[in-house]
Amino acid sequence: MMNSQLQKLNHAPSFSLLPKSSIHTNFLIRHGSPSLINILPRCPVRQNDHNKKNSSSCVVIRASSGELGSSAAVSTLTKTITLTENKAVSVKAVVTVTAAGFLSSIVTSPLDEITDLLGKTLLLELVSAELDPKTGLEKDRIKGYAHKASHKDDEVIYESNFTIPAGFGAVGAIEVENEHHKEIFIKTIDLQGFPNGSVNVPCNSWVHAKFDNPQKRIFFTNKSYIPSETPSGLKRLRELELENLRGNGEGERKTSDRIYDYDTYNDLGDPDSKDELARPVLGSKEHPYPRRCRTGRPRTKKDPLSEQRSSSVYVPRDEAFAEVKQLTFSAKTLKSVLHALLPSLETALLNPELGFPYFTAIDSLFNEGVTLPKPKTSGFFQTIIPRLVKTITAGGDDLLLFETPEIINRDKFAWFRDEEFSRQTLAGLNPYSIELVTEWPLKSKLDPEIYGPPESLITTELVEKEIKGCMTVDEALKRKKMFILDYHDLYMPYVNKVREIEGTTLYGSRTLLFLTEDGTLRPVAIELTRPPVGDKPQWKQVFTPTWDATGCWLWRLAKAHVCAHDAGYHQLVIHWLRTHCATEPYIIAANRQLSAMHPIYRLLHPHFRYTMEINALARESLINAGGIIEGCFSPEKYSIELSSAAYEQLWRFDMEALPADLIRRGMAVEDPTAEHGLKLTIEDYPFANDGLILWDAIKEWVGDYVNHYYPDPTLVESDTELQGWWTEVRTKGHADKKDEPWWPALKTPENLIHILTTIIWVTAGHHAAVNFGQYMYAGYFRFNGNLKRLEGIIDERNTNLKLKNRVGAGVVPYELLKPFSTPGVTGMGVPNSISI
Repeated sequence: MMNSQLQKLNHAPSFSLLPKSSIHTNFLIRHGSPSLINILPRCPVRQNDHNKKNSSSCVVIRASSGELGSSAAVSTLTKTITLTENKAVSVKAVVTVTAAGFLSSIVTSPLDEITDLLGKTLLLELVSAELDPKTGLEKDRIKGYAHKASHKDDEVIYESNFTIPAGFGAVGAIEVENEHHKEIFIKTIDLQGFPNGSVNVPCNSWVHAKFDNPQKRIFFTNKSYIPSETPSGLKRLRELELENLRGNGEGERKTSDRIYDYDTYNDLGDPDSKDELARPVLGSKEHPYPRRCRTGRPRTKKDPLSEQRSSSVYVPRDEAFAEVKQLTFSAKTLKSVLHALLPSLETALLNPELGFPYFTAIDSLFNEGVTLPKPKTSGFFQTIIPRLVKTITAGGDDLLLFETPEIINRDKFAWFRDEEFSRQTLAGLNPYSIELVTEWPLKSKLDPEIYGPPESLITTELVEKEIKGCMTVDEALKRKKMFILDYHDLYMPYVNKVREIEGTTLYGSRTLLFLTEDGTLRPVAIELTRPPVGDKPQWKQVFTPTWDATGCWLWRLAKAHVCAHDAGYHQLVIHWLRTHCATEPYIIAANRQLSAMHPIYRLLHPHFRYTMEINALARESLINAGGIIEGCFSPEKYSIELSSAAYEQLWRFDMEALPADLIRRGMAVEDPTAEHGLKLTIEDYPFANDGLILWDAIKEWVGDYVNHYYPDPTLVESDTELQGWWTEVRTKGHADKKDEPWWPALKTPENLIHILTTIIWVTAGHHAAVNFGQYMYAGYFRFNGNLKRLEGIIDERNTNLKLKNRVGAGVVPYELLKPFSTPGVTGMGVPNSISI
């Protein structure tokens, strides 16, 4: 959870540990109040300090009497604290290794057991932070083998003793060689015994066997440095580690590799298996798209531009799920569930080609369940199927019952009603599509020679009739009363293609909504359109709420089409494209350009966790040709191609920030006097109301962090790693949009704060809002202090009966941006990263 990350970063242990008697020197005065900001792990290396006798490291403590980050206000007080005297020091290295379950057993062969018995499991080499002042070369490493000391529960402890000679200085890194024949996962290495406390080396990484790769692993201490302040003894290793992570762009990647590189989405199709499974490459002039991680697999025989598929998809080793996550969402488990579950669901249908024949057939999945085939392994389904389904043993088979979504428990037919249809545009699974109507009459931007007349049939007369003459259309526009879900122009190019597929249909759609006096939305009209095809002209029709039986069902069917369009757009664009897909380039670039000791890498890393693994699994089983996405959403085999069209037409990094997105859609205007600096067009807009509090909390935390490490604004532009990261994000990760003028510049701390806040918002708040309500809304087949404050505000809002879009009979409270959650599928809680 984000809360845990804020706590970890706010209380990150500093490498340069102070003696207890110096504790009060930590508290420096800023704006007349104590602050810990200037003792976060940042220690500028000064050349004249390097040659001081008996000095091995320093902590620079600044006292600021003015604005934080101002060069004029930077400190007048510096103090050098000696960590070790000019004598040898005996220290113990304690290595914590995770050894849980079937994934990371470290006893893999008799040879490895012998290695453990001989006490030669891990070779550790301590690296001095500074070069030898006499030779200008790196100091000799201090080497030693770690032996197995204890094994309790999920952890194995290895220990090694070292004598650090006089003049060695501070330890800046440790190189590790794994003497086992299999990889192991190292959590931390602690060096204990220094006069001023322990030195912590955070690892949290898989370490390959030397028999697979002779190159030693490099782990830096927990002290962060921007490139220009890197201690002299670590500069070469800092550059070497980045070179290792970039690789040479050649060959097929092995499971144990930690190499980050770019490729197009050229592995979704499977033309060698079936011609109908061929798919275009996404990430080209014809189909622009973000880049994904390169795997280097061979090309297909039938399409030299496409990559062969395989039983598992490579991701850099440290991007793989941790043990707990893997147990609930492994690729093999997912495939096993799908292979067993989907055929069983099909048997519950009278006609699998036509879906559920009536509503009670859907209800039976919740009330009666479906019988699953008997698995070979006892208790298989009970073990691996997550909470969204539940199983009970009945006779010789497993009976599967779907968990009833909360909205159905509250009001079984809420989804059927106009008021819930409208409310979900503000507080449902997709709160990102609704826009203010600013131009009238409604008109398509598509080529009329291809798609027919661009004018909408939703006319002024029709609207004024439906709003019962309470105001004119001109008045409604001026008072910002009319809103739209516009799925016309994006869907229209795919309508005829999709309709060629047997048993399917598709339209372009526009849905007009009116803001009532009580702050709720009411649907006014739905327009469905089909472009010309062959000798048939363009077809379009407008549907409105009505009381006669035929008209009533036509209105409901029109709403059903809009819901299908919205579900597809939500999943393909708002969810997949704008969070999962667009974020992968940020992750690849960060690992290629930002050292693990870079403060911005350490800030971003928790927000990138698991994303690449989830994306790889999606390419394997969800967004691939013939996968779940193509089978569930209206565009069918054109689903991911449609997300490419949305990327080309709609995606802009500068619009991914929450305030910018709200302004772009006309859902807010800038107002310096308003809270958050924005005035919402619809006052009771749960997603925006809660999201802006979270946005401000993220921005405040990022601002404090960035201003600490970049007190001089020129440091941002001169930070070679930071500039390399942002350049690569734009020119390689989002290469098809590299020349767009809207990319933010990265020259000042303010630029950096905005960029980082946007990325963290997308991975945390945006994703939580559009992901964790999926079962609640889609299951029926059609910063600690600030975060605590946000939780309290959300609870209060969810009991305020004046807020009809989040409170009322049968209304599910809006909790998707609530920072904290209890275990299970709760529809609340904002994780750090794009997670499941």
